[in-house]
Amino acid sequence: QVQLVESGGGLVQAGGSLRLSCVASGSVFRIWSMGWHRQAPGQERELVARITRDDTTTIADSVKGRFTISRDNAENTVTVYLLMNSLKPEDTADYYCEVVQYGANILWGKGTPVTVSS
Repeated sequence: QVQLVESGGGLVQAGGSLRLSCVASGSVFRIWSMGWHRQAPGQERELVARITRDDTTTIADSVKGRFTISRDNAENTVTVYLLMNSLKPEDTADYYCEVVQYGANILWGKGTPVTVSS
């Protein structure tokens, strides 16, 4: 099993920055990719960024050039970071850590809120 712990959300003014972290522990050898999705009120959940085991990244067009995803491996944990710069009010959402395991099993974190004030 894989356990996920998210952190880093909060309130920030437009133009500011935040860094989200998601720590995966447990059976991390089963992880193919980790990433972040977000869901704003009344909207569908959407992919923000994803990084695979071989460091291939996918970044949504809406955040390209502003958000960066990176990964740090330790012996028993994998941490994925989402650095969010030049934040806009439209970035306001609940952000969810996603883990895709080999075999296409998907795990979700509980979510962390990000609020960008204008």
